[in-house]
Amino acid sequence: FKSVTFEDSLFKNCVFEDITSLNTYFRNCTFMNTTFYNTDLEQYKFVESELINCTFSHIRTGCQISFDDDYSAYWIYFVNFLGTLAVLPGNIVSALLMDRIGRLTMLG
Repeated sequence: FKSVTFEDSLFKNCVFEDITSLNTYFRNCTFMNTTFYNTDLEQYKFVESELINCTFSHIRTGCQISFDDDYSAYWIYFVNFLGTLAVLPGNIVSALLMDRIGRLTMLG
């Protein structure tokens, strides 16, 4: 699951197996006779939810890599544009110095 929010849902006799969830939350949900096997669903992802006769086994722990939706092509081009813009003052100063003191002196 990636960035999914379940609200007011009923999960009855379900098996969640080998699931990685990034920014997934269950709000006001009810789980009855549900098994969670090899998932990273932790307690904080169940907001105001009720767990009735549920089994958690082999819970994944550690750092889960999450790539937010903010990393789009727009941001990549925008950051490259800012990097190019940062070099602009140095290029202008170099061009003015080259005209004042000459190319050979500037090379030296």
